[in-house]
Amino acid sequence: MKDISYRVALGGIVSALCLVTMFLAGILPALYLLLPMIAGVLLMVIASEVSTQWAALTYTAVSLLSLIITADKEAALVFIMLFGHYPILRFYIQRISIKWLRFTVKLIVFNVCAIAYFFVTVYLFGLVGMLEEINDIGQYGSIIMLLVCDLIFLMYDFNLSAIYSTYIKRLRPKFRKK
Repeated sequence: MKDISYRVALGGIVSALCLVTMFLAGILPALYLLLPMIAGVLLMVIASEVSTQWAALTYTAVSLLSLIITADKEAALVFIMLFGHYPILRFYIQRISIKWLRFTVKLIVFNVCAIAYFFVTVYLFGLVGMLEEINDIGQYGSIIMLLVCDLIFLMYDFNLSAIYSTYIKRLRPKFRKK
């Protein structure tokens, strides 16, 4: 276990980097999905280097700060409800040895979060334009949108695996030398 000053310093640096990416979502609105994903990836460093509990604490701090001080609240909500907590939770899900069960748990977790995100966005924040867009697709608009979201999530999960293994094999040894 690392000493407290190391954990605080790493948490502060990662929190700052996460908040910078969330600020960029306000400047580059076309990247409102990609930037919260990148912020979530940064939390994997803390989960790997310190602990998942410390990463959850950092996630909580970044979530609250991004809601308060960033311009794009929708991107902040995407980070909070979809892509911020998953890299931390993924450390526990990856322990499931049965592949199809692990895959099913991942999809269930994401779909519950995606549906919760939809209801919070529409009914809490009053963005009813989302309902109109889904209705424009047709009778099965919500199912189509959820399947597209699942596809995006599966690509995110695949990329998390690649990024994590790259971090462990190539980047971590370079940081440990110093």
